[in-house]
Formats: sequence, structure tokens, C-alpha cells
Amino acid sequence: MTASTSPRRSGADRLPFTDTALPGVDPAWSAVHTVASSAPVEPVPGRRRRWHVLDNGNAIAASGRTPQGIVLAVHGNPTWSYLWRDVLRAAQEAERPWRVVAVDQLDMGFSERTGLFRRLGDRVQDLGDLTAAMGIDTAGLPVVTLAHDWGGLISQGWAQEHPQIHAATVLTNTAVHHDNAEPIPSALRLALNGAVHEPLTAGTTAFLDTTLALCDPAPSKAVKRAYKAPYASRERREGIAHFVADIPAAEDHPSHAEYERIAGRMSAREVPTLLLWGTGDPVFQQRYLDDLLRRAPHADVHRFEGAKHLLPEARDIATPVLTWLDEHFGGALPVLSAHREQRARGRGGFVPFFAELDARRRDDSPAVVDMGPVAATVDGTPSSLNVERSVSWAQLSSSVDRLAVGLLRTGVRPGDRVNLMVPPGSMLTTLIYACLRIGAVIVVADQGLGRKGLTRALRGSSPRWFIGIRKALVGARALGWPGTRIAAEPMDPVSKRLLGVSHTVAELMDSVTTVDPAEIPAVDPDAEAAVLFTSGSTGPAKGVVYTHRQMAGMRDTIRDTYGLRAGTGLVAGFAPFALLGPALGAASVTPDMDVTSPKTLTARALAQATMAIRASAVFASPAAIANVLATAHELSPAERDALARVQLMLSAGAPIPEELLTRLQELMPAAELHTPYGMTEALPLTDVSLDVIRAAREDAQRGVDGAGRGVCVGTPVEGAQLGVLPLRADGSVSPEIVTTPGVTGEIVARAPHAKDHYDRLWITERESDLTPGWHRTGDVGHFDARERLWYEGRLAHVITMSSGPVSSVAAEHAAQTVPGVGRVAVVGVGPAGAQSAVAVIETVPPTSKPALADAELSERIRATVDFATGVPVSAVLVIPEQPTDIRHNSKIDRAELSDWAERALATGKLSAL
Repeated sequence: MTASTSPRRSGADRLPFTDTALPGVDPAWSAVHTVASSAPVEPVPGRRRRWHVLDNGNAIAASGRTPQGIVLAVHGNPTWSYLWRDVLRAAQEAERPWRVVAVDQLDMGFSERTGLFRRLGDRVQDLGDLTAAMGIDTAGLPVVTLAHDWGGLISQGWAQEHPQIHAATVLTNTAVHHDNAEPIPSALRLALNGAVHEPLTAGTTAFLDTTLALCDPAPSKAVKRAYKAPYASRERREGIAHFVADIPAAEDHPSHAEYERIAGRMSAREVPTLLLWGTGDPVFQQRYLDDLLRRAPHADVHRFEGAKHLLPEARDIATPVLTWLDEHFGGALPVLSAHREQRARGRGGFVPFFAELDARRRDDSPAVVDMGPVAATVDGTPSSLNVERSVSWAQLSSSVDRLAVGLLRTGVRPGDRVNLMVPPGSMLTTLIYACLRIGAVIVVADQGLGRKGLTRALRGSSPRWFIGIRKALVGARALGWPGTRIAAEPMDPVSKRLLGVSHTVAELMDSVTTVDPAEIPAVDPDAEAAVLFTSGSTGPAKGVVYTHRQMAGMRDTIRDTYGLRAGTGLVAGFAPFALLGPALGAASVTPDMDVTSPKTLTARALAQATMAIRASAVFASPAAIANVLATAHELSPAERDALARVQLMLSAGAPIPEELLTRLQELMPAAELHTPYGMTEALPLTDVSLDVIRAAREDAQRGVDGAGRGVCVGTPVEGAQLGVLPLRADGSVSPEIVTTPGVTGEIVARAPHAKDHYDRLWITERESDLTPGWHRTGDVGHFDARERLWYEGRLAHVITMSSGPVSSVAAEHAAQTVPGVGRVAVVGVGPAGAQSAVAVIETVPPTSKPALADAELSERIRATVDFATGVPVSAVLVIPEQPTDIRHNSKIDRAELSDWAERALATGKLSAL
């Protein structure tokens, strides 16, 4: 086999696109190689074919550097090597460069049109012929395959034939196998239809146009022209038609056997694998990513929310690809995340999250009390409005064991993800602890995310099982939520069939008459236990993965910080907190409220829940507290007495003004009021009481170093460490962790109960752990001289003014002291580095529509904020209600407000939010 082995042009092999404008392509990359073909399709063995490639190897060599390895980039249909231009450039310019060889497959791009129908096996052989001829096979460098679309299957076929040099796999929106129980994507079904196949693929540019439309944001006109440049005629588009026709889904297809062979061998050899995925792709949908993960469960994954099919065109994949390559081959140390650093310092003992259930098997006192309209209880008996139903510890322990065995017998296995869509109460408690006991992974995406958010979360986390009430099952059927369906409540055969339900919880429990402990597997402390979704208040909700050890660490931290020990009665006015009750040995009750909207908690509902278990502890969100205070006048004397006996009140999710806590103290005079700081990724990290908040305010008034400019959230809880990465003038952060009083920066934390990782968000996970061993919270704050942390807002909401960066919380709190002002958001408008601060406020009473604040109110707010914080407010806008997250009803969407305020001030049109 012979070839032009140098990337440089020879006299015979000239550039194929000398008169074509190709944005982003260095002409020096372009080369043509003449290669003898051994593909079975060739009528004459050894027929020489001309290949076009983009290759940055000569540019790297000219700089006197040696590449770390070779990236073999393989496009799909109907693109060409142009797809990889950003990777070529970034790899060439990197400190540790990589040679990238991006091929144009035969009959595609600017490679030769052979006039032959090249099938999957031919293309795998073609690629092997090229790499041998170019000397890649004998270069002595690791080869990493990078592929998209059809290139995924072809590159995997090549990799399996070259195990001695193939070192890693990177795949973007592709498939290596299709389950024939599922229809192929509709766009491909249409293109395969005999009546329209040729006109859509070769006769016109329709297939190419459709592919380019599957890119968000849309490519420029110049980029679209570049993609179309090699496909200007029917003859030059024939390869597109052949690629579509070679989709080997049907068992009698000529390429089916080769396709099955490649797919079947993918899992036989484990190499480092990175999967980058656009979640909005209508062609290569989530099921194809799930299939790849079954074949490569060790893979690193990042899902680009909303990105469509042409992911390499729409998103920066070059940066994460090169970062990932550096960690695996470039000598860079992998980022050590906070939880792993904690493990490295010593694991200590492990007590399973569900240990209290075992310890209290013979305890007939209440464990869980259901209040109000509950869809289903443990035995399937509906609960009527405001009627309590108590489940004892003995009953709960027995039910958990029976359901655990029932789930095992129906096929649920350790590591299986189980989505639970059941309201808080005894049923949800039983399901959570049954799953944890057998090592199944609970997926908790609450209804507060809304239909769109839930669909995104569930498809992304890919649970194998879905357990829900009827309403949730209807949603699952209508919206295509994944997982074998199990009904949480009794269901007639017709409903089961219509909703695609395989089992009911009652059926599973009834099938288990005795429990053999040997049937229940032991739990691996460091295996995944839960995927808990963030509120989605700062972007799409992220899945946060906890191991059993970290779940136990959360339990222990909360127990030790607040003394929530066995026998405590706990009212969980914030649904996620309900799962901790049984782990703590605390009897728990969720008030009669809409758990998807915390601000619906009334004072009477809270008091009735407190009375149901003689609760001494309450957990509620800031929005819930505000409504409790607003409805306190409805309380009866007995209900007031119940709240007066509460000893501990906890609230987290958003900063709470001291004035609100003072009013709450009047309602709960015996309670210690605590507002722990934390997040879904680690809760709690600090603790602060009302007394400490008052003392911190007094310190701020006395000028204690660092006191003020935000909300005091106290000192770290046992086992947690905190610091800040100082803000630079442009709003970015410095790399050195400090605790110097008064220095504002991004808050970083580490603790035994911090998350394990973000689910299928490799880039996000790495960014959050860029400071090795620490979790970057995305919050900003500072310490004072008494080592207390002051929260100042989100890093993403820092206003970058010409005078330097400004955080918003202190200015907002100052504005809220002006009479007639409710909730406030101070946001930046204008270009970064020269932004202005704009206050967007709610008034008391509320305004009916958005408007500019009247001159008097505006001036008072400006003067107050400037005096208290030195922040100049350029404009004040009033709105009826702040846009907040669904889960807490407390976190204001400042990004939305910033965009709205900028439009309003630029156009003078104050439209509704």
C-alpha cells in the first residue's frame, strides 16, 4: 500500500478547494493522500483512491513541538472534516499539542467520488487503509478516536481492529446500536422511504439543509456555505444517499451483521471514554446515550442542555476534549473532587442511612404521620382531608423490608435508578428506604421543577424504574418519561394497561409473606445512593449524586449540629427534608400544603402538623415562613400554644431578613431560630442563630473588621471547611483560598457530606472542583474578624462596574429598609466592566404593572443604598412580583431581571415579566 504520507501538498495532490471560502480553516491543514483500497466493495483490489484530510501535524512540527498523540476525527453524514476545525486549531495551539487528523470519508467532503456503494464494513476498512498509509499505525503515539453521527460506529470498528494503538474514545451524538423494539427516529424513517429517499438525499440538498438546521444557535451563512461546498451536485451528494440507505437497523440489511459485531465488541475492551451529548437532538436521542453507557459504564459524560444534533458546531467541545486528554495522557493530574479528598484523609466508620429502622423494629411509637389529602399510604388506603394516619416504627421497618424484597423479586437491582414521584408521607418514606436498603439509586426530581424541568431531569438521569401516583403516571405516559412503571396506589387492570403499569406497590408487598435477610444485599458505602436535583433557580436543574457514605454524613452532620436525635418530632415544611426524619430516628410529618409551592404553608397547617406528633423541631423555607406569619391571625389558642412549644426552627434556601426572624420568634418564643447555609450539593455548611445574627449586626455597626455587607450565615458546622477565592476587578476569581476578614470572593467548601459528583455533567463537575479538593459553590461572600461567613449573593450576579465588582445582597437589604419596599433585586445592566446597578423592587402594597418608581421613592432608595453600601443605583423599577424559583419560592431570578431591565431601559417599554 502506498500513499502520499506527508500532510503537505504534492504537485499531483493539490488543494481541492482553492477557490472556496472556509471560515475557520487554515489552508495549511489541507492535504490529499492517495491510498490503495482493500475494501471488499472494490472491483479491483488495490485500486488507488484520493482522500482529503485536515491535518495540523505539520504546523505542530514547524513550531518545534512534539504532539502528545493523534486524534483521529471521523465525521458522519452529511458533514465532512470541516466539523472538527475548532478542535484542530485548539489542539495545535495547546500548551501540550495534539495532532488532529480529520478525515473526509470516501464519497464525502472533498475526497474522491468512487461511484460505489460503500457499506459499513467497507468504510471501516477504508479508514484502516488510510491510517496505515499515513503512518498513523506506526507513529508510536496513542490514537484517540473522536467521532460524530455515523462516524461513531465507523471509528469504533477501526478501534477494534487497532487495539494496540487505540488509547481512548470520544463520541458526540452518535449510536453504535439500535434496539429494534423501538422505531428509528422519524427524520431517518422519512429519508429511508423509497418514494422520497433519492430526492431528499442526492437529488436536492434537503437532507443536508435539515442537518444544518439541527444546530442551536444556527450557523452563519458563510459556515453553511462551507458545509455545502463539497456537495454542489447530485453526483457529489451520492455518498449522502448511500450513507442513509446503509442504516442497518433491519436484521436482513447487508450491513446488519457488521453493525452487530462492532456494537457487541465495544464493551469487551475498556479504554478511557468521553461522551459529549446534545440533549435536544431529535435523531440521536437519550436512548442512544443510555445504550453507550451500558457498553461503557466507566465513561465520563457531559450533557449539553438544549444543544441539538450538530453539537461540535453549536458548542465548544474543543476545550473539554483537550482538558480531558490532558488529564488522561498529558501528565496533568486529574482534578480531585472534594468528596474524594475527604475519603483520602480517612473514611472512618459507616452506619447505613437506614440504620434507625433496624434499631427500632419493635417500637410502636409514630414514625411518620400523614396529614391532609395524601394520594396513597403504605397499605394503599386513601387518606381523607385533614385526617391523620400514623405509621409506627415497627410498621415502617416491616413495610420497608417487604417492599425491598418485592422490588428485588420484580427485577430491581443494586445500582438501578428508581424515580420516585409520590407526595411526602408514609408511602414516599417507605419507597425511599426500601430502595436504599437494596442499593437502588433514588432519583428525586420534585414536581416544583414543572413539566419541562421534570422531563429534562428524568430523561437526563435515565431511571430504569418509575414509581408514581396516578397523576405522575399519566404524565409519564404523555411525556415519555423513562422507566418501567410501578403504581404507588391500587389500580384496576384497565388503568394499568392504559398507563403502561407493570406492577403496583401493594401487589409487590402482598407477594412477600416472609423476609429472609439473606435475600437483601449488603450496601456498598461508596456506591451511588441518590440523585437529588437542584432547584433550577440558576439554570437547568442539575442532578447531584450522593453515595451512601455521603448520605450518612449528611444525617450525622444535621444530627450533631442540631441535636435531632431519636425521639424528636420533626415537621418537614420543605419536602426534601422529610427523607431525613427516619434516618435521624425522628418522627416526621409533612403539613397539609402544596409541596410544589412552599409559600402555600399556612400557620394553621403548620400548627396542626406540630400538634399531630408534639413536634419540637420545624423545617420550612423562607417563603413558607413569610406566609405562616401572614396567616398567623387565623390561629386558635391551642394552635398558638403548639407553635409556642417548638424548640428548634430551621430554614434554608435563601437569606432571611432579621426582621422576619424577629417576628417568627414572637410566634415561637421557645424556639432557637437557625438559618443554616448550604445547597443541594452540601447541606449544611454553616450554622447561625438569630442571636448570632443580632450580634453580627451590632458588630457591623461598631465597625468590626469584615462585619456587614451581606447576610451573616455563621460559622462552619462540624467537619466542614470554608474559604473564598478573592474577586478580581473583572468579576473573575483568584486561585488562592483565603479567610482574610473583609475579602469578598467565591465561597469554596469541603465536607464529608458534600456531593459525590454532578450527574452526567463532566464539565460542570470539573469546573466546580477546579480548586483541588474543594467544591466551588458559585456563591460569593467574605469572613469577618470573628470567623463568621457573610453571604453576598451569586457569583453569576456580581455587577462589574467601572469601579470594580459589586455583590448585590447588601444593597438589596439596604433598599428593603425603605418604607413601602418589599423584596428587592439589584442587578447589573450594560456591558461587563461598565455595568450600572438597577434596583427592581416589589412595593407594599404591590403595584399592578411594571413601571419606573416615582421620583420620591427612587431617591430614597438610592440615598439609602449609597449611604449603607456605597453602591450607586442608576435606576429603580417596580414590578408586581419578583420571578422566583419554584422549589423555594424565594430565590429571585436575577438573570431574567437583568435582561428585562436592560430591555426596558433601552426601549422605554416596561413589559410584563
